[in-house]
Amino acid sequence: MKELITRFQNKQAKIVVIGLGYVGLPLAIVMAESGFRVTGIDKDKGVIANLEREEKSISDVDSWRLRKALESENLFLTLNFAEAKNSDAIIICVPTPLTKYREPNTNYILEATDAILPYLSQGHLLVLESTSYPGTTEELIKPRLEAKGFEIGKDIYLAYSPERIDPGSKRYGLQNIPKVVGGVTKNCTEVAKSLYEQVIQSKVHTVSSPKVAEMGKLLENIFRNVNIALVNELTQLCDRMDIDIWEVIEAAESKPYGFMPFYPGPGVGGHCIPVDPFYLSWKARESEFQVHFIELAGEINANMPAFVVLKLNRILNRQQKHLNGAKILLLGVAYKRDIADTRESPALKLITLLERESAEVVYHDPYVHKVIVDENLYESVELTQETLQSMDAVLIVTDHSVFDYDFIVDHCKLLLDTRNAVKSKRKNVYKI
Repeated sequence: MKELITRFQNKQAKIVVIGLGYVGLPLAIVMAESGFRVTGIDKDKGVIANLEREEKSISDVDSWRLRKALESENLFLTLNFAEAKNSDAIIICVPTPLTKYREPNTNYILEATDAILPYLSQGHLLVLESTSYPGTTEELIKPRLEAKGFEIGKDIYLAYSPERIDPGSKRYGLQNIPKVVGGVTKNCTEVAKSLYEQVIQSKVHTVSSPKVAEMGKLLENIFRNVNIALVNELTQLCDRMDIDIWEVIEAAESKPYGFMPFYPGPGVGGHCIPVDPFYLSWKARESEFQVHFIELAGEINANMPAFVVLKLNRILNRQQKHLNGAKILLLGVAYKRDIADTRESPALKLITLLERESAEVVYHDPYVHKVIVDENLYESVELTQETLQSMDAVLIVTDHSVFDYDFIVDHCKLLLDTRNAVKSKRKNVYKI
């Protein structure tokens, strides 16, 4: 154990990162920049080919950083899991989506674990970073290691350290966000901590077990999901009572204690907030416990696109128009501002709902050039004066900072703002 820790501290250790997506690629690059020799493994040939050509679509990684890491030879990309044989630490960063029944799909974790098992040897550190339900590390990975004859905490070290990525953030990057680490044993925790301390400039916070770390990750995102749901429900009430929810939030925010502002929107998106609560609700059923509060929050947020469509239809009706045949322009299809990620984006649900009402839907997003919704291909249209004037309504779904909102308001007939992006009060501007 001490020898492995010394190798981490001296940057002599070789690191393998499995899964080169939104979590794995930034982590691999940061570790390479910190002086480690890093091998990035992904089973998708297209991913490896695109990265080697520096054709990647991850906004948190600049092309020059990827190129520099590759040119320095501190970062090597491959499809070959056998490269894990010569490593000191292996970090699994694979997707953990939900099935169509809203249950955790852990197949990627199992596939990654099984792929490296033949190459594990005494002294390896194995860390899972993928978000999943409490118990994943010890229930899925630990038995596989023990079946190979490894004693956890002595022969091999196993820990869980949840990813904390804030896509598009200029303030918080991987290195200045505190890292949580929970090992199966104290030795596992100590070894994993010693690795992350070499690359994380902020604090490495240790907990007593992987379960605690796994639950902590879910709590972070459930906290946001529940509070967003609260303000989304109040938004619908304020709409009926003819009260400006944005003004209400601003008033409440003036209190210097006991209040944290959350903001309404057309729904929640991304790889965490709409998904993570279902990991816990599924796992809770094993303990014969119903997480009513969490499930209700998910239901409220999932219904926000329908509320937006109803409000848009109501506004059109006041002008003797209706959604049937109306030309609607969506501004933004990414799930949050200034990124290209459309996973679980409410914009996709909005397109589906508007098409069901026989509206003619187009979109503009400077970060997303093409998107497929219900097997139909949509391409971003040019945002011109002519485009805006030809629309019956414009719907701000994603408040990208590059949008010229004055230009948009000046040339559109009607605008429904779901993000409070337009600050000026104009007769043609409505808000949820």
